[in-house]
Amino acid sequence: MPPRRPEVAGVFREHGPAFLDRRGGSLSRQQGRVFRDIVRCRTAALGGHRRHCDLCGHEEISYNSCRNRHCPKCLASQRARWLEGERAQMLDVDYFHVVFTLPQKLGPIVLQNQRQLYGALFRAAAETLSTIARDPRHLGAEIGFLMVLHTWGQNLHHHPHVHCVVPGGGISPDRSRWISCRNRFFLPVRVLSRLFRGKFLALLQGLYAGGEITLAGSLAPLLDRSTWQALTASLLRTEWVVYSKPPFGGAEQVLKYLARYTHGVAISNHRLLSISDGQVRFRWKDYAHGGKRRVMTLDAGEFIRRFLLHILPRGFVRIRHYGFLSNRSRQGKLALARRLLGQSQLEAAPVDCATLDERPCDETIERARSCPRCKQGRFIIVEEIPPIVDPVLETVALDTS
Repeated sequence: MPPRRPEVAGVFREHGPAFLDRRGGSLSRQQGRVFRDIVRCRTAALGGHRRHCDLCGHEEISYNSCRNRHCPKCLASQRARWLEGERAQMLDVDYFHVVFTLPQKLGPIVLQNQRQLYGALFRAAAETLSTIARDPRHLGAEIGFLMVLHTWGQNLHHHPHVHCVVPGGGISPDRSRWISCRNRFFLPVRVLSRLFRGKFLALLQGLYAGGEITLAGSLAPLLDRSTWQALTASLLRTEWVVYSKPPFGGAEQVLKYLARYTHGVAISNHRLLSISDGQVRFRWKDYAHGGKRRVMTLDAGEFIRRFLLHILPRGFVRIRHYGFLSNRSRQGKLALARRLLGQSQLEAAPVDCATLDERPCDETIERARSCPRCKQGRFIIVEEIPPIVDPVLETVALDTS
């Protein structure tokens, strides 16, 4: 039997108790809940069922998944269902990829105020794209786009940014024609960067003035207005990073991209190489040096700490639609866009993550499959297995914030 692939859950199970002894008191309620769910996922702690082959009688026990959106083993089936719905909204045009990134200086403030400042990141980036696109000097049209929040870099450090997937054109102000992009890049990056910076800082300043953000611990000096003003002045002098790629191509290429980026977590199991001697080794791409592939080794406790940095507030929506793709406008304006383009809606079709993703599909996709012994029979559930409650794990989800 081949050796078992290393998993994030394995790191949590083996080294989690020591981590909790040192840092458990600093976990938020949501971090505690995710920690607990990852440890319990697909184990007897969540219960399961016993399956029986209807031909040869071979039996297997399958344990339930936690279904937490931050769990690396519970992503693929969620992603496939979401992509099936997304396919119906695609237009047969080129799509562009634009990324808005917050400066590193803001990282500690963002971590203490995730709901407010991740929300501000979405709003500033969306308003920037819509404003510049409406300007006749650039496109002069109403656009629609999807935005996905990522909070991590490949090395698991905090790196908040939003990926925007944008059809290459928009609806004219008089709603009479589709206006296509004039070149291979969607909108001028320098203009986007300056406007994004101004909009985000205005939102940040409003939150500060209204006392709506937390500045505790090492950030407490920022409660002094002169210190705060010095920080915002330095941020205003900094060039903020907005990145724009050439077009993806059509709808199928966009779906392949979305398969990798929408329902992701800080690190997936397929990137892990080993867990041994209290250390975790994993693959990463060094984008500062041309995307060179490297291997990083972290102490297991540090690996867990970095992973938990990227747990979002409960209920926070990390995939959002704007413009003519927004929830309230989509039905009428998407139909108008298709009419102006002379297109029909793409046919609905089941999306197989394995065909869209260059990586192996997560083993979390539940499929009816033949019996591995006789190769012909089908499994039938013959017994439900109740969960086994672990009192120690239950306490991990308590609110310690």
